[in-house]
Amino acid sequence: MAIKNGVDLVIELPLVYSISSAENFSDGAIKILNSLNIVDYLSFGAETNNITLLDKIATILHNEPKEYKELLSKNLDLGLSFPKAREISLISYLDNNNNEKEILNAISKPNNILGIEYLKALRKYKSNISPICISRFKAGYNDLDVQDNIASASSIRKIILENNFNELKNLMPNVSYDILIKNIENKNYVKDISIFEKQIIYNLRKMSLEEISNLPDVSEGLEHSIKTAAISSNNLNDLINSIKSKRYTLSRINRILLYSLLNISKDDINLSKEITPYIRVLAFNDNGKKLLSSISKANPNINIVTSVNKFMDNCTDNKLKYLLEKDIFATNVYSLYLNNMKGNLDYIKRLKLD
Repeated sequence: MAIKNGVDLVIELPLVYSISSAENFSDGAIKILNSLNIVDYLSFGAETNNITLLDKIATILHNEPKEYKELLSKNLDLGLSFPKAREISLISYLDNNNNEKEILNAISKPNNILGIEYLKALRKYKSNISPICISRFKAGYNDLDVQDNIASASSIRKIILENNFNELKNLMPNVSYDILIKNIENKNYVKDISIFEKQIIYNLRKMSLEEISNLPDVSEGLEHSIKTAAISSNNLNDLINSIKSKRYTLSRINRILLYSLLNISKDDINLSKEITPYIRVLAFNDNGKKLLSSISKANPNINIVTSVNKFMDNCTDNKLKYLLEKDIFATNVYSLYLNNMKGNLDYIKRLKLD
């Protein structure tokens, strides 16, 4: 879809980054873009166009001044979730010189949060990449209503779940709609995480308390609640509702469930923070081919993956191979619910050239 709509080169964000928190998601993405040595701009969508405020918040979170850290510690001690504690602490720290409503909007909206993490990562790696903030309009991140043919991804997923495919025609580029409908008709799509609920509950019932505690984002004895919920629940909704509390957000619980399904541990997240990922090429056109050539010249030591088979055979970096093995396993799990799809699609599915 991306190539057909004018994108020149598509690079994958490895699994361990793509399913982790906004901080590690952004960190992995910026490490990849930085390593290409040809990127001038990073463009991201946000609920605000005030990139100055987002950058100010990113600077505070990156530098962690003493007064801010004390506020954060105090609010965490009250039993608040980390996002809520951070939100209140930032408002208190910044409120002398800024509008509280604007600050709250900047640090509570999903795309703003991700944008702040991108800006943090750019500072962390002293990157020369310039950020560009593009303001969302009409459809918010979680909005389920369609306004003037503008829809959020959440809304589009809901329409697909409800089989209202005709509604999609006015919400997507024609070529994207055609590709999506073709895959839906061929039953080559996974509707949402609930399709894996039995595997998730099975895994959690099988895992020991120690193994659950080693899942990323599990802390402060949460493994006990998860284990109890897995024993007493027979579907995903009951499982999530049994674990939920004001301390743990729904997005955090969903990440934990994904970690259990895909066998991701705290050690895996720590590894992802230590290394610069490979460049996994998913698709490109003629311009993209020239970009790949430019990337190779700008960084001769870069690890570019155009063939998983060749990379796994020839790569001498065991950490990178381990990271790619996680991608391969995730594809194998995903393909369980694709129509007539066998395992190891990463090895046999050809690179998309337009």
